[in-house]
Amino acid sequence: MAEAHTPAEHKPAAAASNPAAPVPPSAPAKAPPNKRVLTVVGLIALAALGAGGRMWYKSQHFVETENAYVTGRVHPVSARVAGVVTRVLVDDNQMVKAGDVIAELDPADHAVRVEQIEAQIASVQQQIEQAGAQVAQVRAQAAAAGAQVKQAEAQLVRARQDAERFGQLYNETMKAVSKAEVDASSAARAGAVADVAARRESASAAQAQVASADAARDVLKAQVKVLEAQLKDARQQMAYNRIVAPVAGRVGKRSIEVGARVQPGQQLLAVVEDNVWVVANFKETQLAGLEPGQQVHLEVDALPGKELVGRVDSFSPASGNQFALLPADNATGNFTKVVQRVPVKITLDPQDMKKYAGRLVPGMSVVAEVELGQKAAHTQTASAAH
Repeated sequence: MAEAHTPAEHKPAAAASNPAAPVPPSAPAKAPPNKRVLTVVGLIALAALGAGGRMWYKSQHFVETENAYVTGRVHPVSARVAGVVTRVLVDDNQMVKAGDVIAELDPADHAVRVEQIEAQIASVQQQIEQAGAQVAQVRAQAAAAGAQVKQAEAQLVRARQDAERFGQLYNETMKAVSKAEVDASSAARAGAVADVAARRESASAAQAQVASADAARDVLKAQVKVLEAQLKDARQQMAYNRIVAPVAGRVGKRSIEVGARVQPGQQLLAVVEDNVWVVANFKETQLAGLEPGQQVHLEVDALPGKELVGRVDSFSPASGNQFALLPADNATGNFTKVVQRVPVKITLDPQDMKKYAGRLVPGMSVVAEVELGQKAAHTQTASAAH
């Protein structure tokens, strides 16, 4: 029985019998996806999604600014008198205490001034002693003039009595004394009256001399007080030749050298206190959720990888533009609204201050971040007390 052949079995035979026959092209196979590429794309998408989610979360719950700087008190030290520098007792970046002598000026000129005023005071005091002796003398003369007045008054009383007696003894019915004696008694009385008047004038003149001598002595005493005030000022000016540190801190910006001549008000160096804080210039649109007492996370550029803790202390009473040398005039027609920045004072944690003492200096750049919605420190303390 003959075998049945299928058409599929005849096709290879035909192809084999005719090698020159063309082979039909087969359909291209679909390449499988690269798993590594998919993984990378997925990771990138997840990273972008995470970064976007983090940015959204931070924008809703945190406020941040890079416009923040470490700030402290910088005390300029200047000369109060003119002079030549003879000694400089501090060096750059040296720690000093309040009252430490920083430099000394040549005190020769002020010493001469002190000696001159002391000599003037001694001279005026001698004049006061002479004036005191003169006052005593004129007072003695005034006392003598007063005694003479009393003597003249006594003589006047006697002359009046004599004149009355002689007037009674010489009248129309009785002429016990002569007319010459009566006239002599009247003349003696008139002379006594004139003498009393003269003595009184002399006594008044003596009293005037006493007042004048007292006034001259008071003028000299006042002059002594003026000279004593000048002496005090001269000694104080002499003490200013010693330039001292106004506060405790670190010496900076030293420009004083031995032999230099300084003038009053000339800045010689600066003393920077160790107590520093941060001033963060937040946008006005970021202030709504900020309150004094809130915790602040700080990153100082000079301390990479170190996160410091601070507290919102207070807000500036005006924006930074108001304190500028030439603030913008918004009343002009050429107006453009610009978001203003308000300085916020942030105090540092005492432990961080102690840990980084000497490394946190005014002027360093800081990044400040505040979490919104947190309760202020004083609010938490009050609730804990209740």
